[in-house]
Amino acid sequence: MSKLLTASEMVAAYSAGEISPVETTEAALRAIEERDGELDSYCLVDREAALADARASETRWREGNPIGWLDGVPASIKDMFLTRGWPTLRGSTCVEEDQSWDVDSPVTARMRENGLVVLGKTTTPELAWKGVTDSPLTGITRNPWNPALTPGGSSGGSAAAVAAGMGELSVGTDGGGSVRIPASFCGIVGLKPTHGRIPLYPASPFGALSHAGPMARSVYDVALMLDVLALPDHRDPAALPPAESVYREAVRRDVRGLIAAFSPTLGYVNVDPEVAAVVRAAVTALDEAGLRVEETDPGFTDPKEAFDVLWSTGAAQWLNTFPAGSEEKIDAGLRRVWQQGKTYSAADYLAANAERAALGILMGEFHSRYDVLITPTVPIPPFEAGHDVPPGSGLTEWPEWTPFTYPFNMTQQPAISVPAGFTTSGLPVGLQVVGPRHSDDLVLAVAKLLEDVCPWPTDRPAAPGPR
Repeated sequence: MSKLLTASEMVAAYSAGEISPVETTEAALRAIEERDGELDSYCLVDREAALADARASETRWREGNPIGWLDGVPASIKDMFLTRGWPTLRGSTCVEEDQSWDVDSPVTARMRENGLVVLGKTTTPELAWKGVTDSPLTGITRNPWNPALTPGGSSGGSAAAVAAGMGELSVGTDGGGSVRIPASFCGIVGLKPTHGRIPLYPASPFGALSHAGPMARSVYDVALMLDVLALPDHRDPAALPPAESVYREAVRRDVRGLIAAFSPTLGYVNVDPEVAAVVRAAVTALDEAGLRVEETDPGFTDPKEAFDVLWSTGAAQWLNTFPAGSEEKIDAGLRRVWQQGKTYSAADYLAANAERAALGILMGEFHSRYDVLITPTVPIPPFEAGHDVPPGSGLTEWPEWTPFTYPFNMTQQPAISVPAGFTTSGLPVGLQVVGPRHSDDLVLAVAKLLEDVCPWPTDRPAAPGPR
């Protein structure tokens, strides 16, 4: 195990002249060389571009003119975001690599403008369609805590990279849990902010479900990253106006005395006993720290049927634009989603969207009584890599094993996964904090309190085998 600096610690060391962006970038590139052959978290690494950006940042720090709160911090970006000069293949063999790549997504543009050193692009399942990370293009991505296991997905490449010290920060996408699932499985922090808080371009075919979110090894780093990313961009008509305060300050808000609802099962989820015990212990620690916790369920039934309609019709709409013959080349599970999506009518879609809106109203009413909702992030520990569902579980679809995450994509609320502890076999367990829409600052502050009362190791996961 080797100690890793957080991004904020790294920037403080730059300011003090103790280390340089070139040194930290070289360290991240060495970590990629040492571990990524095993983990498969990156699909593209541009060593020369990263070092050139690091040298430019080093000059700015030496002259006392950094261009952002994260200037010179090594980072990565999921291969779902357009990146000027690099292909964006989205885990698919059906996307033509030989084309003009001359546009940055809003996320990429903000990272460059704020001086982050973008090391490369992280792996994703094809079109980010599922809760684990493997694809026909890039193969199987693995968990740094135990490479036999999945890191989760669809932002599993980003989570594995951050957990293993292959860059301090990353940005993923989350349409049904894709930032929070791998954050839980890899023992890092992952935020799905309020819908529209981070602009997206091009528009996601998954529509109202789709979010972008920062991933890091500390809550404060996630807040710093959100300050960078949460700026308007004219290419996203659903983007929110600028936040009224900066998240790097709001994260330190005192939340003692606020009322949190703790729902260990949402009223219908079967939770692994070890996961349940870890989460309950963390909730008890929050209560003892001054957050007033009441155990109660929000009062909705599993909205999976409506989610399936919204998810599969979005996938079908996107895949219908793919070249002829793509149906035979894509991930077999994605092919089934495509076929399922083509069976639904406009009336089916509108009915599912109405259920989504009703769920949002219900949660709005719930939050008139409770400031935040706390749940497990995922009801199970990480399982064997290379499978869409846990082997032997009898499950057939990825949403069946991650029922705590996708409802809050439907409601568009901010939700964060924070490490809560380990199973007896040394696997990370995440706790999810959900807040009302537009309360990203509150969610971050509660997450920071959890981080304070349940400190997480700052060491890099050893390999191979569990911690």
